[in-house]
Amino acid sequence: MQDVGGDDLKVQPTEAPRAPEGPLAGIRVLDLSGYIAAPYGCTLLADQGAEVIKIEPPQGDNLRKYPSTLAAEGRAFLGVNRGKQGLVLDLKHAEGRDVLLRLAREADVLVHNFRPSVPARLGIDYERLRALNPRLVYCAVTGYGERGPLKDKAGYDQVLQSMTGICAMQGSPNDPHIVYGSVVDYYAAALLAGGVASALYARERTGKGQFVGISLLRSALAMQSARVVWAESEDRNVYRDMRSGGITGLYPTRDGNLYVSANTPHFWAALCELIGLAALAADPRYDTVRKRAQHAAEIVPRIREALRARTALEWEQHFGERVPCSAVREVEDMFEHEQVAAEAMIDTFQHPLVGRYRGLVSAYKFGETPAASRAPSAAPTFGQHSDAVLTRHGYSAEEISALRSKGAVA
Repeated sequence: MQDVGGDDLKVQPTEAPRAPEGPLAGIRVLDLSGYIAAPYGCTLLADQGAEVIKIEPPQGDNLRKYPSTLAAEGRAFLGVNRGKQGLVLDLKHAEGRDVLLRLAREADVLVHNFRPSVPARLGIDYERLRALNPRLVYCAVTGYGERGPLKDKAGYDQVLQSMTGICAMQGSPNDPHIVYGSVVDYYAAALLAGGVASALYARERTGKGQFVGISLLRSALAMQSARVVWAESEDRNVYRDMRSGGITGLYPTRDGNLYVSANTPHFWAALCELIGLAALAADPRYDTVRKRAQHAAEIVPRIREALRARTALEWEQHFGERVPCSAVREVEDMFEHEQVAAEAMIDTFQHPLVGRYRGLVSAYKFGETPAASRAPSAAPTFGQHSDAVLTRHGYSAEEISALRSKGAVA
């Protein structure tokens, strides 16, 4: 086995994880993708019980090499690739491509994030694989889609944020702000999981697989569907955002910041009562969201002043279930949060290089097919399950050794 990063750590070949449970149990996914959007979409399929084989090139998924305080593995890679088996193939090598085609004959889903012109050059385009396996659901994740002048341009989360108005809306056209956390990537991942699941459902009725196209451009626009509406009667610069008239939002307190959401009449009245400003709720000038938006400059300073009387955590307790709110916390607080624990969202993973670590165990919760009932499976090390995967697909030890000696497999 090889290890990415040039150090001397080696991981012995291991058996593939046992067959998963969940609503997609029995579905085999070949994940050829890198970075975040497509790999995490495949992780969401694994969360639903699919068997996901992550196929990396000899240089590895570039996300492994991103900055991380973990010496042995990238934190982002661990979080994005849980629950998968790891196989290394050189698709530019004829023998490596033949291995993939052999695996594709038995697969249910194949996912990649190559630019549209690349799959045909590699000999793994949709038309060829559909002829090989008509039941295959073939999902391509691109930056901009399969057509148009930008189709072969590399697409990245923040690039698409800048292109589609997210940055300008987050700040302003003259002072744009990036939304950190790869929100476009993660939304594309959710679209991938939903699209592939729908294609698998359609296959149950028709017996045929199909092409599924996911793009970061489509993702960035889809997550702004409330903004992407332009009536013929409106000017270009019509106000498009939904910020609840400036009443709902972040407020400083005596200690810490508090986010308050008070859009409905019920929550607005409760907020005013609990901060000692009941007269605001009784004032007919402020009795609708639109009216409150018109008078935000009058209302917000009074709310801000009232909220300085307590800390953010104290207000959170004081409001209870009557006013939707939250103290601003750091992500580290989620590891110990009682609600996260009650929903069993965090579990302990065992990794050959990193050791024990805690992380999100699943994005889903199923009552009848609980995929998360099995022990959590960490992201694979580089080529961790190559031997096990190839053996399961009929390769002998001698054939695997020969492939490895030629550089087709690692």
